Parts: sequence; C-alpha cells; structure tokens
Amino acid sequence: MPRTLVIGFGNIDRADDGVAYFVVNALRRRLGNGMLHEDETGLEGLGAQIDSIFLIQLAPELMDVMAVYDKIIFVDAHVYENVDSLYFASVLPEFTPATFTHHLTPEMLFALLKSLHHREPAGHIVSIRGYDFDFHRSLSADTEALVEKAVDHILLLHLSTDDQSPRN
Repeated sequence: MPRTLVIGFGNIDRADDGVAYFVVNALRRRLGNGMLHEDETGLEGLGAQIDSIFLIQLAPELMDVMAVYDKIIFVDAHVYENVDSLYFASVLPEFTPATFTHHLTPEMLFALLKSLHHREPAGHIVSIRGYDFDFHRSLSADTEALVEKAVDHILLLHLSTDDQSPRN
C-alpha cells in the first residue's frame, strides 16, 4: 500500500482560509491519530501509512519530507466561483512564475522535487471553497459542511491505484 502525505496549508486566523487545518484534524480523528494543536505542524510524528501536516504556507524545505512518499495530497481553500465548492485535481510538476514573492504552488514544489530529488510521487489537490476570510478562527457554515466530504475524498485518493483523482 502506498504511503501518503496530506499537506494542509492556510491561515487559521483568517476564517475559511484555515479550512485545511480542520480537514487535517478531521482526517487525523478518523484515522485514530491525535489532533494537531494550533501551534503544531505534525512534522514531528511522521511514519504512518497516511501522514498529515498543517502549515501556513508551502516551503522548499518540504521536498526532503515529500521525497519518501508515494502520494502527496494538498489541501487548501479557494475563492473561485466558477469551480466546484469541493474541487479535486491532479498536481503535476510545473515551473510557474510566482504571483507573490513568498508564494510557492504545489506544482512548483513538485517541479523542484523532481529536479532535485528525482522523485515524482502522485500528486493531488483537494480545494475547498471559502466564503469568509475575516480575522477569526471559525469556518463559515458552507465551508464547514465540506470538511468531512474532503476527508472522504482524501481517503479515496489514498486507496486509489491510479494517479488520477476519483470523480465527485
């Protein structure tokens, strides 16, 4: 069975932008693992069949962690009205210019991993629509309603033998 790393990222102080924190903890709860506290990343407890971490943003240093996994699943919030509220896509290595100076995309991280570690794990993104990005630590009702569905999809991705995202 493949080893999977789930990487949630976002800002828990900005309401729905922190939805990945809630998804990671819901996944951990379902797997019988301890929940992450707000000041923990999960990087200290790796080694399971499905590992999960939560970070504020993606960083190049993740490549060393990612290099030992067969599948990487990114979890994040999105604001796009023209895509599904619970959006799934494959992630492929791609060098793209950053929109912001401190912004690293999953595709760019995969391109660096391929170039520097010669590894190409299966990559996926599970992106949840956010509606509220004010300064507080709770999710909007619409975003919160998608947390368990996102966990269901992550578990399907882990069990999937092909590299394509299962359909909704």
